[in-house]
Amino acid sequence: MTDTYKSIQAPSEGLFKDNGSRFIAGAYPVETEAEVKTILEGLRKQYHDARHHCYAYRLGHRGDVFRANDDGEPSGSAGRPILGQIDSRALSDILVVVTRYFGGIKLGIPGLIRAYKTSTADALDSAVVVTKTACRHFLLKFDYLDMNGVMKVLKDMDLPQRAQSFAQDCSLETSVPLSAVEDFLKRLPDACISEEIN
Repeated sequence: MTDTYKSIQAPSEGLFKDNGSRFIAGAYPVETEAEVKTILEGLRKQYHDARHHCYAYRLGHRGDVFRANDDGEPSGSAGRPILGQIDSRALSDILVVVTRYFGGIKLGIPGLIRAYKTSTADALDSAVVVTKTACRHFLLKFDYLDMNGVMKVLKDMDLPQRAQSFAQDCSLETSVPLSAVEDFLKRLPDACISEEIN
């Protein structure tokens, strides 16, 4: 089982012009559909006078959460070409939105497909591609006396620590690569309680 996949490091932009129409593409690293919604709302405000905000996204290390939206363009002429560019580069945890300003001349479906595909490719060409590791996230709860055992596991496996609380009852959060989860759970002290969190 592989737990690595490709995404982009930071937002990037692309542009395509044809017969007066402008297609402004933005590629964004995202991990949830809520982030997708927030970015779309922001772009609709920023480009409030634009005719269309077509988009596609793919999420998760398997890329099994995805959507393509034509936002009023002829069916299959915008969202699918955008998603096609994401898929041709095997990217996930990514959203691409193409904002169109209509130039007065209709481009026809082949012209639209070319415009959405080319503007998306331009945005993705200027993005920095990174390798991400798919993880499961755990909240660990343990007694103060078990802290050394828990910390040794985290150190030996080179796992991050967040939201630490070291009082009478201790807790912290960590992320474990998918391929290491079984080993991680075996290594934890018996008294340590692990709860998976989203």
